[in-house]
Amino acid sequence: MPTVYKVIEVVTVTDEEIEKVLNTWSSEGWVYDGMHFAMRDSSKRPAMAFVTFTRESEST
Repeated sequence: MPTVYKVIEVVTVTDEEIEKVLNTWSSEGWVYDGMHFAMRDSSKRPAMAFVTFTRESEST
């Protein structure tokens, strides 16, 4: 079966929001794959985050 990917954009980058995304999609059968941050030049805090998940495709 092919792997399917899901990318979630997190605009408010806080520990609570990231935790909510991880728990929500993991409970739906998605497996955490990675996280990438988009930074601003003027700040040390990320402007947004992209969380990726995978799972096996249900279709053949």
